[in-house]
Amino acid sequence: MTQAAESGGILREIAAGGRVALIRLRSMGDSVLTTPAVELLKQARPDLEIAVVVEERFAAVFQDNPAIAKILPPRYGELRRWRAALAVNLHGGTRSQLLTLASGARWRAGFAHHRGAALYHVKIPRAQEILGVERTVHTAEHLASAMFYLGVPMKEVPRASLFARPARRQRPYAVIHPVAAAAYKTWRADGFLRVAESLKGTGLDPVFIGAGGDDMAAFAPYETVVGQPLEDVMSLLAGARLFVGNDSGPAHIACALGVPVVVLYGREEHRTIWAPWKPVRARTLAAESGIAGISIEEVLQAVREASRAEG
Repeated sequence: MTQAAESGGILREIAAGGRVALIRLRSMGDSVLTTPAVELLKQARPDLEIAVVVEERFAAVFQDNPAIAKILPPRYGELRRWRAALAVNLHGGTRSQLLTLASGARWRAGFAHHRGAALYHVKIPRAQEILGVERTVHTAEHLASAMFYLGVPMKEVPRASLFARPARRQRPYAVIHPVAAAAYKTWRADGFLRVAESLKGTGLDPVFIGAGGDDMAAFAPYETVVGQPLEDVMSLLAGARLFVGNDSGPAHIACALGVPVVVLYGREEHRTIWAPWKPVRARTLAAESGIAGISIEEVLQAVREASRAEG
């Protein structure tokens, strides 16, 4: 661990009851994986008021979290009025850096590898240096390492914390998310249809989910939920018996809500960086040739294993 972390970090300089702003603009999955870092900070300094700066479309990830005092939109004036003693940029893009600067915080912190890191008073080094490891680290560990460097005592990184009321449905169901932000992360539609058929045979109703702009025509034989508010999607996921889908934000939400997950990855290395974080139960699949190399039978077998574990 670095000398800065060992000496107590910048947190010891913040007065009791001080305010902190954590800037986490996107994406859905990264927002979910930020919540362990929030929890660590609150555990170390329960007196602090913590605000998360996030785009409105992802704000539901942080709703009802008792560690968070305020959810702020990414607008300079509102962040400035929060009057944070410390602003931490957990995103790193140009907009988040401008927000960090506009916060007016006495101390500004961010990862040293960010472009424009000169604007930070505290430059956070590599997670491996902070954690004392040389392996590839998970995104949750990477974000938590920033808290350790700022002065949170080193400890085990907790599970993600999400709060959603499970949807009430008459029959048990499984959620399938067959789309993704990029083609290399998207498994074959006919494969997901085979999964749905298999789930139906076990007594689980398949429910396909997608964003407003997703083409879900291939899945019309089954119930589809498209373009719903994130809080409604979270509620749907919270009540599911199983989640099956591509590496995506909904997969991280399902995992955080304690739902068994089967997740398909477009690249093998992503199984480490964006694996389900501390799942109740999980099966992950990847192929050296890419996501198209994952066979239908492999996925069906993973679903059977996850379903047996749930049962």
